[in-house]
Amino acid sequence: MPRRAHRVVVLALDGVYPFELGIPSRVLGSAEGRYEVLTCSVDGRPVRTNADFSVTVEHGAEALRTAGTVVIPPYDPALLTREVPTEILAALASIPSGARIVSICTGAFLLAGAGLLDGRPATTHWALAATFRDWFPKVALDPDVLFVDDGDVVTSAGAASGVDVCLHLVRKDHGAAVANRVARACVVPPWRDGGQAQYIEQPVPEAATNGTSATRQWALENVHEPLTLRELADHARMSLRTFARRFNEEVGMSPGRWLIQQRVARARHLLESTDLPVDDIAGQVGFATGTSLRQHLHASIGVSPLAYRRTFRGELAHPGAAAPEEASF
Repeated sequence: MPRRAHRVVVLALDGVYPFELGIPSRVLGSAEGRYEVLTCSVDGRPVRTNADFSVTVEHGAEALRTAGTVVIPPYDPALLTREVPTEILAALASIPSGARIVSICTGAFLLAGAGLLDGRPATTHWALAATFRDWFPKVALDPDVLFVDDGDVVTSAGAASGVDVCLHLVRKDHGAAVANRVARACVVPPWRDGGQAQYIEQPVPEAATNGTSATRQWALENVHEPLTLRELADHARMSLRTFARRFNEEVGMSPGRWLIQQRVARARHLLESTDLPVDDIAGQVGFATGTSLRQHLHASIGVSPLAYRRTFRGELAHPGAAAPEEASF
């Protein structure tokens, strides 16, 4: 029986950024027919962008009633308001119960204004974090990450993070192998290290100081080893303090947190593409025990290794073979 495509409806609002408006269609539309992407406006009329043109859409707000996922692209910060207009609130109220809602950049302001983020973790563009916190103190804002997945509500940071979050949706729905094929089709990295903290305005490191890129690559090649911060710093020929500072400047997180992310990502690939026992996978990705892998995987995505494997094994044509595109970790 043919797979039924998951319907994604993108709500375009006045002042929308054209680049981000097109991301869901470009990324999710490349997922081998798994998604159907529609674009609507509140009244079905053309929408002014923040550029020198408008866009014509094929649907009005009634399309939201058929959505499995709704995406709110960003719109011009000059148009942000603490109160959401009545007609937009009515459109949001028509979204089916259980549908997933995703915002990109300033789209989070709309969700927060509608009360959909109260008491929940969320993110938005780092430059607007102070305003967001002032307007919506009930939201647990984290301006350092590229996106926050809180189950049925997913928020992401600025501009290109829309690509990150759409790839995350594909990975979550259909597994890393499918997401990597989509990334290759769109000529984008399947996973970006770090968070938006690396883009926040800060003093530029001295040009004479060596970076940590080569050490990160070395760590990935030796991720199965019990690497220590001292070993990483020694490889980079830096003191512990200098290495930790430079690493955080370049990646947006500590070396330890980054290394755990890489090990979890590699473990997810092995869970999807092999029949290896959990303890063996733990050893191959650098966790001391299977228990450690279970703890880190649960902290990362909220499920056990066996539950994760049951979810995604059906997506693989050749369960015993590793997918070559995963080499891009």
